[in-house]
Amino acid sequence: MSNNSRGLIRSMAVMGSTQTVNIVISILRVKALAVMLGPSGVGLLGIFSNLLDMIKTAAGLGIGKSGVRQIAAAKRDKMVLSRVKRVLLSAHLLQGAAAMVIVWVLRTQISEWLFGNSLYKNEVGLIGIAILLTLLATAHTALLQGMRRIDDLGRVTVFSALIGTVAGLVAIWFFGEAGVVWFVVVQPFATILIALKYTKRLPISKTKTLSVSEIWDIWKPMAKLGAAFMLGGLATTVTMLLVRQNITQELGLEAAGLFAAAWGISMIYVGLMLSAVSADYYPRLSEVITDRIAANELMNDQLQILLCIGGPVLLLLIGLSPWIVTLLYSSEFESAAELLQWMTAGNVFKLASWPLAFSIVAASRSKTFFLMEVSFNIVFLSVIWLMLPSLGLQVTAIAILIGYFIYFVITNILAYTLQGFRWEVLSIGLVGMHITLALVLLGLALVSPLSGAIVSLFMTAATGLFGIRIVLKKIGPKGRVAISLVKLYAFIRWPI
Repeated sequence: MSNNSRGLIRSMAVMGSTQTVNIVISILRVKALAVMLGPSGVGLLGIFSNLLDMIKTAAGLGIGKSGVRQIAAAKRDKMVLSRVKRVLLSAHLLQGAAAMVIVWVLRTQISEWLFGNSLYKNEVGLIGIAILLTLLATAHTALLQGMRRIDDLGRVTVFSALIGTVAGLVAIWFFGEAGVVWFVVVQPFATILIALKYTKRLPISKTKTLSVSEIWDIWKPMAKLGAAFMLGGLATTVTMLLVRQNITQELGLEAAGLFAAAWGISMIYVGLMLSAVSADYYPRLSEVITDRIAANELMNDQLQILLCIGGPVLLLLIGLSPWIVTLLYSSEFESAAELLQWMTAGNVFKLASWPLAFSIVAASRSKTFFLMEVSFNIVFLSVIWLMLPSLGLQVTAIAILIGYFIYFVITNILAYTLQGFRWEVLSIGLVGMHITLALVLLGLALVSPLSGAIVSLFMTAATGLFGIRIVLKKIGPKGRVAISLVKLYAFIRWPI
């Protein structure tokens, strides 16, 4: 287990530091956007990003995710790997070009559907270009991930985010609200340019030109598996777009901006953790998924590490939400704090579900994966659709908590039934502890924000101290940081 834990911790450290830099960039980007354009600008960026995600997910057919699995399985055979790479890039180019043309032709209708008018048709047309660029970027990052080139993947992520942010802010400075769309256009273009530098270094043999039948034989299994991933991801992006549309039309663009602010903050940290997990854990699990004992051990190991490292910060976020929202946005976004608290409590269930959900992906159970993913969207959208008119914006965050609880239950049932997953005692204890503390803290913070903030500091310190000790027991006292921490625990009379 120590080898698994050490490898997982290393990849999480690399991607975690990468995503931390990415988070700082995102914070600065959103802060500047909030100050320059207010809630309406943040809401507009949210809608553009959601539209990009929805169409990109559909056009990509999930081949990016299934490609990671194919590359991980074929990385020891350079000839097969070269063929997979060629098909992966060609498929994303053709599918992205088709999506770009369709969006451009329908740009007026899409603008009228989203905003009730055609004022944003040019921006929608530019998003079509962003879709093509994003799919090409996905092909290159999938290749790096499948080869487990985590360091290179981290560099691509950071540099592209930095370039995209600078370009987007410059566009807003000169063009105002009309420049918002450049946030979603420049970043994937930068990703392609930077990723090319690293993908060219990969040890892949040159192959002859593939025939149509050879391309079909490689593309078909990727598309078959990827279609379920695509439908699952598409269900989420369509759901979010419908929610944003519903909020905009029922409560106005400012309310959509408040929802986007809370959602953005909640996903920044969770996205950091899950990106760190998926970068190495997914290809690693794909390699051992047929060995149930090894897979079960790896799943428990990842679950424990994820909660030990990620759980304490979620507790802190629940308690400090009012101050964090004001700091990252402005006082105009104060109403988003309560939304963020509910969303963060829901993300505890999401964090606990993620390592188990990957077992369905790694096992290529495409239909099951789709049904599992869509379960959250059905619950989330249904609650909002029924209760938004009567309860207002707060119901969107409550719906996330309910949806992720249902998702957690379903994921556990599927992992147990299909993969023979068995909970280790430590896993049960960590999940139970973090869920209980999160719900208790949520109730306290809603009643008394100051008390919730103070208690969250103590909860975070206690669970963080406990969690780091567990991680150190897994990886052993190797490395300067680990040795220093081991000495610290010995000093406080809690030796490892």
